[in-house]
Amino acid sequence: MYYGEIKKYDIANGIGTRVSLFVSGCRNYCKNCFNQATWDFDYGNVFDETVENDIIESLAPEYIHGLTVLGGEPFEPENQKALLPFLKRVRETYPDKTIWMFSGFTLEELRGESRGNCKETEEILSLIDVLVDGRYEEEKRNISLQFRGSENQRLIDMPKTLKQNTVVLWNK
Repeated sequence: MYYGEIKKYDIANGIGTRVSLFVSGCRNYCKNCFNQATWDFDYGNVFDETVENDIIESLAPEYIHGLTVLGGEPFEPENQKALLPFLKRVRETYPDKTIWMFSGFTLEELRGESRGNCKETEEILSLIDVLVDGRYEEEKRNISLQFRGSENQRLIDMPKTLKQNTVVLWNK
């Protein structure tokens, strides 16, 4: 897997100060995507053990609230294979920090018939706290929305959603 950028002090992609990993590779091709460079699966740098260790270390300070993974598309099957062991490590190392993921897939697509649903998907969903789902839709753009760009996108509380077996929206 490749990544386009790591932001070690991000306040735009989740609650609090976060470390954000922008993975490379996306086949959704949303019109006017804010990060089109990351559509290319080979964009940026290789996500290897050194990078993983650096992110783990960057999450250590108390003022860092958690990790955000976005892209590109974290739920492309190629990316899920690399992200699953990393997310497990983050969860084990920092059980009290939150993990947010952004996806152009809806939760229903991730759990149904789509390329985003592969053998790693359910376990990844069980490791994250908030899923921001849905493709960016230019005609539904709304700059006043918190943590998302278009009105069709949802902030989903994944622990509650999995427990109740119905979509529960995240509420700050």
